[in-house]
Amino acid sequence: MQFKLISWNVNGLRACLKKGFRDYFESVDADFFCVQETKLQEGQIDLELEEYYQYWNYAMKKGYSGTAIFTKHEPLEVSYGMGIAEHDQEGRVITLEYPDFYMVTVYTPNSQRGLARLSYRMEWENQFRSYLKALDEKKPVIFCGDLNVAHKEIDLRNPKTNRKNAGFSDEERGKMTELLEAGFIDTYRSLYPDREDAYTWWSYMNKAREKNVGWRIDYFIVSESIKERIKNADIHSQVLGSDHCPVLLEIDI
Repeated sequence: MQFKLISWNVNGLRACLKKGFRDYFESVDADFFCVQETKLQEGQIDLELEEYYQYWNYAMKKGYSGTAIFTKHEPLEVSYGMGIAEHDQEGRVITLEYPDFYMVTVYTPNSQRGLARLSYRMEWENQFRSYLKALDEKKPVIFCGDLNVAHKEIDLRNPKTNRKNAGFSDEERGKMTELLEAGFIDTYRSLYPDREDAYTWWSYMNKAREKNVGWRIDYFIVSESIKERIKNADIHSQVLGSDHCPVLLEIDI
């Protein structure tokens, strides 16, 4: 069965709903629609999406982080977080289990200005990689989200001037490499290894989006064992409503 999946960091779902979220949601008609940075608490929104099951993970801190998955396919089980108290306060991970695969969405912590949160980020990366590997030992994994890292120089417009900045530090890029080497595939790069100017996030400053001065930090990543089932990966850069744009995966499962 071929599934269509979308991932989008909406940078505040209530704000995004005023900027065309529902029009895009309905037009794309995805089997799985994952969102990050919802910036919501339970009860702050009443979102009616016909035919979709809704799963939400909220941060303890108000107006911060948060993830959700909307899907047409009821899972066998749902889990929130990684089962590690230290990492499960910010609503960053949701896992749905199906007979033949796991579906995970994630909003990876930002290392912040001056790499103030880099040491926490490194710890998170190690724990999240272990979490995914444990799932992958049972059945294939599809995961998506804002990973807050541009992996290679091709993945951002200005690599040289960003070398020591959050999202393009050697440490963060190294953890992304470790993740992929642990048995996972960056679906977009697997299909388009040399495509340039393909970005998913643009600063609100200096007309960055208009000039396409961006970063590719939103991903669909799958277990190596299902690499051959990848049918399509795309970046919907024309879709507005957030400083990120949606990314797409079509895959046979």
